[in-house]
Amino acid sequence: MSNAHFPILSLMILLPIAGAVAIGFCANIKLVKTIAVAAASLGLAASLWLVYSFNPDDGGLQFIEHHAWIPSLHVEYLLGVDGISVLFLPLTAILTLMSIVASWRSPTHSRLYFSLLLCLEAASLGVFSALDMVLFFCFWQLTLPPLFFLTGVWGLPALRRNAASKAILVSIFGSLPLLFAIIILAVNHAMQINGHLPLDLSFSFPVLLETQLPDHLQGIVFVLLLIGFATKAPLVPLHTWLPQVAMAGPAPVTALLIGLKLGIYGILRYAMTLTPSAAVEYDWLLGIIGAITLIYGALLSLQQSNLRRLLAFASVSHAGLVIIGIASLNMQGIQGAILQLLNFTLIMAVLMLVAGFIQHRLGSTDLHHLGGLAQAMPKLTGFYFLFMLASIGIPGGNVFPAELLLVLGALQAHPSLGITALTGAVLSTACLLAFSRRAFLGASTRANRCANQDLRPRELILLCLPLLLMLFGGLFPNCLLGINQKAAEVWLTRLLDQPGMEGDELASWTGAP
Repeated sequence: MSNAHFPILSLMILLPIAGAVAIGFCANIKLVKTIAVAAASLGLAASLWLVYSFNPDDGGLQFIEHHAWIPSLHVEYLLGVDGISVLFLPLTAILTLMSIVASWRSPTHSRLYFSLLLCLEAASLGVFSALDMVLFFCFWQLTLPPLFFLTGVWGLPALRRNAASKAILVSIFGSLPLLFAIIILAVNHAMQINGHLPLDLSFSFPVLLETQLPDHLQGIVFVLLLIGFATKAPLVPLHTWLPQVAMAGPAPVTALLIGLKLGIYGILRYAMTLTPSAAVEYDWLLGIIGAITLIYGALLSLQQSNLRRLLAFASVSHAGLVIIGIASLNMQGIQGAILQLLNFTLIMAVLMLVAGFIQHRLGSTDLHHLGGLAQAMPKLTGFYFLFMLASIGIPGGNVFPAELLLVLGALQAHPSLGITALTGAVLSTACLLAFSRRAFLGASTRANRCANQDLRPRELILLCLPLLLMLFGGLFPNCLLGINQKAAEVWLTRLLDQPGMEGDELASWTGAP
């Protein structure tokens, strides 16, 4: 572990908060938007500097910031990143900046809207960098109010209230088992060192990693963490809120929500590492949940006639694919899962923004109101097809190496998992190609002939940034894999280096000769 010489992580979290506060004192809406873009851009610059300064040869935690917060309970302000979490920081900053720019021309977005977007960014950055479980839980809960108000106030009038209420209720439901798990971990630490409550509680993630958790508690904590994180992943059957929010919420907010897979990150970071014996013992359960989510989401995508709802179910389906990669418990699976979280969520977020551009022009993303979009909006169509083809794993796109690693890891762990992963990929490809053919290359509709405005210059610039990232990730995947390789090895070693696991069994999981 290495301490930070400069509090870069705190600065990244404070920059969007400072922008949100500055917006509160500004009455000019153009200046408000400028401040929002500036705050998000500065946060992105800080995250890129962090990645540049990151040492990929160190598989431990880096840039650690440690300060006392609530000494009586041993709750600390503890931040840090490793190879697993570091790339999620610039991803969050990029998605936030894109959402702000995509909201630029909307006449209904007020100061509060842009302030909430920045607050959501700050809370999400805190989730990815917090190393104290109470601090993590606080950031986790702080993501809820911005999402609730962004959806409930600026969503479609007929749908927004129900969608926002359902999303917040499901999230609160998931927060309860998460809180119970954190308390069990802290109390167990005090018991293991023969300490006294509450003086010897510990919520520090590095400390809890080194604290022995009895097997009977590992199963309980694993299930509690899995339920808590599954609500935001989202995994079947706790996924139903996402399609509703995708239909009701503003497209930029939905794009940000789809891109921030906080729940899967929680499973990867906490559920698997804090309960390693239970994670290995119940990896079959995790694989089944991932397979059901993958196939169920893909089948529902095939039935959708609305682009935004289709993308929501496609996102659910690929969340299942990532869970299959995690459940594979080998290097190919874990690196593919991390790469898929970074790459596919970016692509899905961009496609949701494109769906928002279409709705802004036509008033709908339903297939009955689409058709002939390629003729009316050739630039938008071109960008859509580039990102759509990348999302189905076309070589050259950033999703291809991620899905290849995931499938190889799943086949190596268990042939049925690999076959399920391939089946889900085929179904997802079928639904996207069928919808795209009818919406963009089909017969022109009356509404489409009235919409002759293609992408504006600001929208073109907005889509060029993820296009470059997509090509970079597809052509140079080793640049991303090299950053998380050491951390992935440490992650895998912690899970598989368990008492009672023989050398041949360990080699079969890791893929070692």
